[in-house]
Amino acid sequence: MPDYSIIQKDFYRECGKWLSTTEIWQKCINPNLHFIYILRKCQQTTKKSLKGMFWRMVLRHHQIKYGIQIYPETQIGEGFYLGHWGTLVINPKTIIGKNCNIAQGVTIGQANRGKAQGVPVIGDEVWIGPNAVVVGKITVGNNVLIAPNAYVNCDIPSNSIAMGNPARVFSSENATEGYINKKI
Repeated sequence: MPDYSIIQKDFYRECGKWLSTTEIWQKCINPNLHFIYILRKCQQTTKKSLKGMFWRMVLRHHQIKYGIQIYPETQIGEGFYLGHWGTLVINPKTIIGKNCNIAQGVTIGQANRGKAQGVPVIGDEVWIGPNAVVVGKITVGNNVLIAPNAYVNCDIPSNSIAMGNPARVFSSENATEGYINKKI
C-alpha cells in the first residue's frame, strides 16, 4: 500500500476509496469528514505556530457548530470514523487506536475519584454505539463492540461485546464483524 496521509486513511474509512487532495476537499461537505479534516490539520501543527493557532480557531468554531468536542491533544489512530455528528465528547487525554468507529451521543470521559480515576485507553477496531458512555482509567481491548446506551467503567478485554448499564461483558471472536468496514 502506498504511503497515504492520515487524513486520506480517515476518509478511506468513509468513502471506501483512496482520494486525491481535490477529492478530499469535495468530501468535506460531509460534517463528519469536515470535522475530522480540521482536527487532523490541528494535530499536524504546533499549538503556538501561526498555522496552529489558525487551525485551532477553526476547530473551535466547528466544535460549537457540530456539537463535537474532540481536541487536538487526543491521540487517535488512523482510520478514525465518526458515524454521525452531534453531541460527542472525548476527553483530550484519551487514547484511541486505529480503525475505531464512534457514533453520535458518545461520551468518553474522565473519572475524578475512586479507583478508576483517569481516562480510558481504547484499542484498535472498537465500535462505540450511540449514546454510550466510557469513563475512567480503563482499558478497552481490540475488536470490542460497545453497544448503544452502554455505561462502561471497567476494563473490557479484547474480542468482547459490552452492553447495559452497568456494562456486562460477553466474549465474542467476531465482535465487530460487519460493524467496522474498510479497515486500514
